[in-house]
Amino acid sequence: MVLRDLTFQVEDAEVFTILGPSGAGKSTLLRLVNRLEDPSQGHIMLDGHLASSIDVIALRRDVGMVFQLPAFFPGTVRENVIYGPKLHGTKTGLDGLAETCLAAVGLSPDLLGRRTQDLSVGQQQRVCLARALANGPAILLLDEPTSALDLSATLAMERLIARLAVERRLTVLFVSHDLEQVRRVGQRTMLLIDGHMVELSETEALFTQPQSDLTRRFCAGLWKEEKHG
Repeated sequence: MVLRDLTFQVEDAEVFTILGPSGAGKSTLLRLVNRLEDPSQGHIMLDGHLASSIDVIALRRDVGMVFQLPAFFPGTVRENVIYGPKLHGTKTGLDGLAETCLAAVGLSPDLLGRRTQDLSVGQQQRVCLARALANGPAILLLDEPTSALDLSATLAMERLIARLAVERRLTVLFVSHDLEQVRRVGQRTMLLIDGHMVELSETEALFTQPQSDLTRRFCAGLWKEEKHG
């Protein structure tokens, strides 16, 4: 997906939601921030520095990412949670760090020795979040992190993310196509369609006082019907 004429700024410790249909470029945007891809034009600034000038491994320590579906390295929960700190040279205190990160996402340390594939999907996604937190990031990128969860687990994950954002002063970029989820989660929201930023505003204003007719139709659930019907 090509992103076009996209200029915006996310504030420190803000939960910033990126709303749009499938194929809008939402995931591509997160991949650019985390340098899984680099832009062919333009640039991304992180805390006043060009992202392209930052060592990729160092950048990913400060910019954690949780994907739509749980993805793990082979091994136990413990091995996954401490993978990043070990990669960055941490050799001591790893067991305590793993326990702390699991506790932060509401999981028991009893799970540390379990294989990741033996966990429920909800537990797996929380382990992915714990793994991202283990690096002590300032920014957290969440790519539809609840899409594989039922409603109860989704709401629990949303509350967890909101709490972590406050407690750890995390800047969160949260991608979703779910209108109600965006209203629950986001402080500000950007509507992205076909790689183009349609509108960016305070989340509630986006839904109640849209400045664009396309925004109004999308937030009313009419865009898909008009686009494909």
